[in-house]
Amino acid sequence: MNAAREPNRSDRESVAVDCAAVLGALPDPVLVIGGREEILYANNAAEQLFQASFAYLRTKALTDIVPHDSPILLLVERVRRSVSSMSQHAVRLDTPRIGEHLLRVDAAPMSEDQGRVVLMLQEQSIAGKIDRSLTHRDATRSVSAMAALLAHEIKNPLSGVRGAAQLLEQSLGPEDVQLTRLIVEETDRIVGLIDRMEAFAGEMPLDALGPVNIHEVLERVLALARAGFASHLRFIERYDPSLPPVYGNGDRLIQAFLNLVKNAAEAAPPDGGEIVVTTAYQHGVRLAAPGADAPMQLPLVVTVQDNGPGVPDDLRRHIFDPFVTTKRGGTGLGLPLVAKLIGEIGGVIDLDSRPRRTIFRILLPMAREGGCQHD
Repeated sequence: MNAAREPNRSDRESVAVDCAAVLGALPDPVLVIGGREEILYANNAAEQLFQASFAYLRTKALTDIVPHDSPILLLVERVRRSVSSMSQHAVRLDTPRIGEHLLRVDAAPMSEDQGRVVLMLQEQSIAGKIDRSLTHRDATRSVSAMAALLAHEIKNPLSGVRGAAQLLEQSLGPEDVQLTRLIVEETDRIVGLIDRMEAFAGEMPLDALGPVNIHEVLERVLALARAGFASHLRFIERYDPSLPPVYGNGDRLIQAFLNLVKNAAEAAPPDGGEIVVTTAYQHGVRLAAPGADAPMQLPLVVTVQDNGPGVPDDLRRHIFDPFVTTKRGGTGLGLPLVAKLIGEIGGVIDLDSRPRRTIFRILLPMAREGGCQHD
C-alpha cells in the first residue's frame, strides 16, 4: 500500500490560490482582521461595500473604516477572548463614505493565527427592500384601478358641473359670482387630482426599455431643479463616471428623479439647504421584473439625500403608499409614482431618514450592449 504523499509547496500554493478565488467570488463582504486591528484581507464584495480597493484597505485598521462605537469592534474583541464564533444581527454600519447599511455580522477566530478574526458582513435590509417594493407595486396597481374608475364615473360629470357654473355666472350679481367661481375652482382641483392619479394607469411596454445613461438623466433633472424650484439650494454631485448604462426608459427615469429631487428640495431648509446626489456600483440582488424571462441584477445605486427634518417614524414604512404625505396640502401621490416608475423597470427604492439626513436609495438594473438587461 502506497504511503500518503506529503503536500509540497506547489500543492499548498494551489490551495491558497483556490481559497482566495473562493473568497473573492463570495457575494458577501469578508474581512480578515489582525491582532492589532489591521486589515489583512478583503474580498471583492468588501471592496465594494467600503468603496475602496484592497491595496488601500490593507494600509488601514478596522477602526479606520467603522465608527469607534461600532458593535463590530466589540464583537471582534469578544471572539478573540472566547476563541469561538459569534454572530450579531441588525448591526448598523453608517459612515460618510459608504452611507448606512443594516448588517448581520458573523465573526470567527482563525485557529492557526492567534488574534486574527474573520468577519463576514451580510446585508439584512435587501429582503425588506424587495418586500416593500413589491408591496408598493400592489398599492400603485390599486390606485391605477381607482383612477380608471374615477375618470369614467366622476371626471366626465365634473366637466358638466363646471360648465353649468360658468353659465350661471353670466346671469348672477357680483356677490353670487364668488360662489360659482368657488365651484369652478373646486372642480378644477378635483380633476387635477384625478389627472395625477391617472399617471399610475397602464404598464410600460417592454419595447420602450433600453440602455440609458443615468448621468445624463441626472444632469437633466438637476438642470431643471437649479433653474426653478431648487434655485436657492446647494447641490453636491458624487458620481462614478465608470457606471454602465441602466436598463430603463429615459423619460420615465427623468420623471422619477425629478419627483425625488423636488421632494428633497421641499424638505430641505430654505437657508443652508443642500441636496446630495450620488451614483455607485455595488453587488446587487436578483429580482423578478414584469415581462422578464430571468431575474434582473440591481448593481447600480443612485441616492438622493437632503438635510431636512426627516420623515416621522410613524410614516417611514408607508411613505410610498398612495395618499400618505407630510406636506400641508400635499396629495401623497409623488413618491408612490416614483415607486411605480422604478418598479416598472425592475428596480427597488428604499428610504433611510433621520433629522438632517434623509436618503432615498434606488437600486437599478444594468443594461448590456444591444439594449438587453444584463444577466
